[in-house]
Amino acid sequence: MEKRVALELRGRNPSQVKELNLDNCRSTSIVGLTNEYTNLENLSLNAVGLTTLKGFPTLPKLTKLELSDNRISNGLNFLNGCKKLTHLNLSGNKIKDLDALKPLEEFKNLKNLDLFNNEVTSIEDYRTKVFALHPSLKYLDGFDKDDREAEDTTEEEDVMNGNNDSDDDGSGDEEVDDEEDDDDEDMSLSAVYNDNLEEESSASSLYEGSDVEEEEDVDDEDGDNDADREHNSKVQDGEADREPEESTRGKKRKHEDDDEDEN
Repeated sequence: MEKRVALELRGRNPSQVKELNLDNCRSTSIVGLTNEYTNLENLSLNAVGLTTLKGFPTLPKLTKLELSDNRISNGLNFLNGCKKLTHLNLSGNKIKDLDALKPLEEFKNLKNLDLFNNEVTSIEDYRTKVFALHPSLKYLDGFDKDDREAEDTTEEEDVMNGNNDSDDDGSGDEEVDDEEDDDDEDMSLSAVYNDNLEEESSASSLYEGSDVEEEEDVDDEDGDNDADREHNSKVQDGEADREPEESTRGKKRKHEDDDEDEN
């Protein structure tokens, strides 16, 4: 046990340790645990093989002690240095009678005691007598005085922390709302998509019409260019020279007319 204690320390100061697990470390007595563990709150010594609690240290802040599956038959008075103890598990030990439990009267804060699989549980009216012996006790072997099962500590903590996952938390409604939002979003997206398609179609038709007009304009320009080219070619072929010829003929007629007048 001493080696296991040193291993669990992991280089820390004993006063810094709040939880210590020494399960299955194999020892018949308490070795290695000292009064230096002044802030220890949870200690587990399950299946160690303890036959006595002699030498158990004073642990002023210890609230939970696990001692199941050992060979303890008495000597609970050695736990008197743990005045704040609220949970004590002694199941699977060798406790035979109620006298062995009398030292627990000193633990005014003890709420949960487990003696399952001890011979003392076979005593007549065992539960009634144990509850009478320890007025502060709320649960014995997992059940209260009215045989109601102890509440799960984990569930209690979840409720206190607001982590209850019951159906009344409105999570289902939120999921439905999310689904409706998703559907609306899909519909709106599809509508936008269709509008875009219509706009693209309209734009395409406009572009097509403008292409036709542009083609017509191009054809007109080509026609005008052809006319200009035809005119230029005619001019080049001598049509432009006709005007000088006509003017020459006119000059000849005028000259002949002048000669006739003189005669």
